[in-house]
Amino acid sequence: MKLVHWLITAPLALVLVVFAVANREPINLTFWPLPVALTAPTYLIVLLTLVAGFLLGEFVAWINGHRWRREARTRSRRIEALERELAAKEPAKPPTKELVR
Repeated sequence: MKLVHWLITAPLALVLVVFAVANREPINLTFWPLPVALTAPTYLIVLLTLVAGFLLGEFVAWINGHRWRREARTRSRRIEALERELAAKEPAKPPTKELVR
């Protein structure tokens, strides 16, 4: 599993480093309705945009998973309650004597 991880991570890291080195020219980024301007290297703007998109996607996935997490919590509580009920109904086992050598 670690080999697969490194076979994917190492080339991806290499591609990101080559991208960053090749795109060091500064660009001026303006946000049209706002009087805000940002001057930054091209690679920084592109990578920050990718990170922001990833985080936004993860947030949306987390919101959509709310129903499944709630259902899992409900089922977990129900299982615990049934286990307690079953344990209360079972008769107590008589103590067993262990042989000591």
